[in-house]
Amino acid sequence: MSLRASSEPIRFAYWVPNVSGGLVISKVPQRTSWDAAYNRKLAQIAEEAGFDYALTQIRFTAGYGAEYQHESVAFSHALAAATTRLTVIAAILPGPWNPTLAAKQIATISELTEGRIAINLVSGWFSGEFRAIGEPWLDHDERYRRSEEFLRSLRGIWTQDNFTFRGDFYRYTNYTLKPKPERLPEIFQGGSSRAARDMAARVSDWYFTNGNTPEGIKAQVADLQAKARENGHSVKVGVNAFVIARETEEEARAVLQEIIDHADPDAVKAFGHEVKNAGKASPEGEGNWAKSTFEDLVQYNDGFKTNLIGTPDQIAERIVALKDAGVDLALLAFLHFQEEVKYFGDEVIPRVRALEAARAERAEAA
Repeated sequence: MSLRASSEPIRFAYWVPNVSGGLVISKVPQRTSWDAAYNRKLAQIAEEAGFDYALTQIRFTAGYGAEYQHESVAFSHALAAATTRLTVIAAILPGPWNPTLAAKQIATISELTEGRIAINLVSGWFSGEFRAIGEPWLDHDERYRRSEEFLRSLRGIWTQDNFTFRGDFYRYTNYTLKPKPERLPEIFQGGSSRAARDMAARVSDWYFTNGNTPEGIKAQVADLQAKARENGHSVKVGVNAFVIARETEEEARAVLQEIIDHADPDAVKAFGHEVKNAGKASPEGEGNWAKSTFEDLVQYNDGFKTNLIGTPDQIAERIVALKDAGVDLALLAFLHFQEEVKYFGDEVIPRVRALEAARAERAEAA
């Protein structure tokens, strides 16, 4: 077990359901809503439950069961305004956004919320969405190159007066933004391709990966951290997971089966086709979702693969195993968000903290 894993508690984030349909491509009944009132209450429940972050989604067009979408930055501000400790991560997509607008939006929200705003920089996987809104669709690695310039531009605008930058996608000449954020917003970034990991190893604060086993995650983390060390950089890791916590494992597995049994086959296949094509466009021909089965794709980010499905004791032990593999944050989705986030806070997080404390004591005694 690494020193980092033994000394820092794992953090928790949840996917904000600001998009209709929840976090599964399934017609299973859900007590989750995409509306503002539901999400404000959910943010308050999550904060009380012990969550550190909430991640809003960015979608511009309907599809895969998500017909309605609230814009991520405005929605993130609303959730931060409804809470006192929660940090909200706003998804931002280069192309529709440029760094000037994003820097100004986030700096303003940071001042209004005492710094409780961050960014998830999404390089793009949905080519149809870009075509629908008239945005150019770049080659795979070009999207990550643009994202890196976007990120470097944000940091420059937030930290320098008379910022000057000459990139292939963005250019600045003696640009000064005031007020700047008092606390530099954290920047999250996802992807499993070589380009995604290399970008994270150079410039991102956090790297999100799709759901996976501890062994699979450990290999990704080892690769990422080796590259980061070569660059003199430090990056933390978050993993996606779908949580089904019930009193018995049988109950939890039955819920999983019900979600899969009610999956929308056409929507799942269309989503799988889109995301796998995006990965195949990378030089190595593989990215997020490359090895995902139909059942995996029912949850948008391979969340079933992480296997946080079972009793609170089982889930707590698996979370600590993820931490041992190098995970700093668990990004969680649920079927019935409000009640399940509360249950997770009541029953799972205390067990995780107890396991972490016991391990720390053993490490200190050794």
